[in-house]
Amino acid sequence: MLLERIYDHDLAQASYLIGCQAAGQAIVVDPRRDIEEYLDLAARHGMAVTAVTETHIHADYLSGSRELAAATGATLYVSAEGGTDWQYRFEAERLTDGDSITLGNLTLTALHTPGHTPEHLSYLVTDGAVTDQPGYLLSGDFVFSGDLGRPDLLDEAAGGVDTRYEGARQLFASLQDVFLRLPDHVQVFPGHGAGSACGRTLGSLPSTSVGYERLYSWWGPRLAAGDEQGFIVELLDGQPDAHAYFGRMKRQNRQGPEVLGTRGDLEELDAATVAAGLEDGSLVLMDTRSVDAVHAGTVLRSLSLPNPGKTASHGAWAYDPERDSTPIVLLAADADQARVYWDHLVRVGVDRVAGYLPSIEGLPAVTPTVVSPAELESTDCVLLLDVRGKGEHADGHIPGSQQLNAGRVLWNQDSLPHEGTIVTYCQTGVRNSVAASALRRAGFTVAELDGSYVGWSRWHREQGHDAGRSPAASGVA
Repeated sequence: MLLERIYDHDLAQASYLIGCQAAGQAIVVDPRRDIEEYLDLAARHGMAVTAVTETHIHADYLSGSRELAAATGATLYVSAEGGTDWQYRFEAERLTDGDSITLGNLTLTALHTPGHTPEHLSYLVTDGAVTDQPGYLLSGDFVFSGDLGRPDLLDEAAGGVDTRYEGARQLFASLQDVFLRLPDHVQVFPGHGAGSACGRTLGSLPSTSVGYERLYSWWGPRLAAGDEQGFIVELLDGQPDAHAYFGRMKRQNRQGPEVLGTRGDLEELDAATVAAGLEDGSLVLMDTRSVDAVHAGTVLRSLSLPNPGKTASHGAWAYDPERDSTPIVLLAADADQARVYWDHLVRVGVDRVAGYLPSIEGLPAVTPTVVSPAELESTDCVLLLDVRGKGEHADGHIPGSQQLNAGRVLWNQDSLPHEGTIVTYCQTGVRNSVAASALRRAGFTVAELDGSYVGWSRWHREQGHDAGRSPAASGVA
């Protein structure tokens, strides 16, 4: 048996290739949309991908299951659980609780584990060449290392109303009736790691076990005591902000993401042509340089993505393809780097990339407005906007600031003042650069706080003040 974890640090997302060497067959679980890594991995092991499946309708990335099945001819399997509202709307084999997929000596048994979502399946893996007992669980967004999949995303991202409470009750039942009835030795391979917004306190470990989570998870004592209400309260408390693009992911993943097929190399574009497109708004540049470089001078109406390792996450915050069809030009050193950025973007359905440029020379230049912490009090602004998470804001913020997560600003423009200057900040300036650029492109007047909260806190201490928790109101009305 072969089990390979393919991990995307950008989205903190794990997919898996599981294969039977004797049969030369493999299945991929929860693939992302840039599928070359799965094809290469299977080829290195002399295997053919003959099956593809996913654990649930994802919210944080666009599934590559249809893409991979189309490229390989593999059979595609999806959940048939969850009721009418949670049925996939594309052709695939349907699985219900207890159904199995067989590849040579391997058997994957579908277990219905609702809670994070109503249709969620986990896959119990048995290596028949060794034993007739299961040894591994692909838990998707059900059980993570040290945490559980949040049950409130349907409310936060899919238009649900108070579905979190039913989801929490379902999660308690799934743990009680499914997970804790498995042998302690079963190794658990989750769908996400630390940094994902699909849970509250996900660990960085790539795997765990049923026995370890039974003994040492935060929820173990609640299950042991049968304390469903205490479990629900603790589970729902302090969940992180859900990014606004999650709603689009849910809709597209249920409908069936567009199959891209073979993508060729991106073309290096002519600077004069790009300059004309930027001037008339028919192109948009994604500036991948550092925050300092962008502050020294960037391009008209460009979107700032200053952390190349987070191109998918930040790209989905700054560009909404449901409302914006403007072709994208990537700032990249060469075609190989541009392809990496593009691969990340298609993971969140930002597909329309026209090409790349290695330099901003010759393009219409602008210099973002930046204010220092010392200048903040004298700056005439209509709103001081904290674009960090609500938990970060609660732990300490600049007095008078209001909180709106950077992953939500583009979708909450009606709650922001269209006249006057908005001063924005995050923790160190990276997320702030993304949010500020998106707001500028949307027509807002924005100034960025130099150094963001860390810079302000340092300056505040130097003035002899306490830069700890401040009692300003949170939330944008």
